Amino acid sequence: MATEQTILVGKKPTTNYVIATVMAFNAGVKKVVLKARGAAISKAVSTAVMVRDRFLPGKVQIKDIKLLSDKVQGQGGRERTVAAVEIVLEMA
Repeated sequence: MATEQTILVGKKPTTNYVIATVMAFNAGVKKVVLKARGAAISKAVSTAVMVRDRFLPGKVQIKDIKLLSDKVQGQGGRERTVAAVEIVLEMA
């Protein structure tokens, strides 16, 4: 059984990521890392708050938040910097 699982937050609806996170905790995972960049950062934050406050209240806590920047190839082949976030959720 894995003790840590990473969920990459992207274009899908927020509820998909909430369900994936709750299922991971119910499967025995102790730590879930939500990773997102760019416009998906707000979805990752919403996912973390919904899991903590609505789905598993008192059982999950936000352990760490890392703010990062990633370099990606933009249109036209130019390299650009995009904001990224990693939110670590742990069972309390």
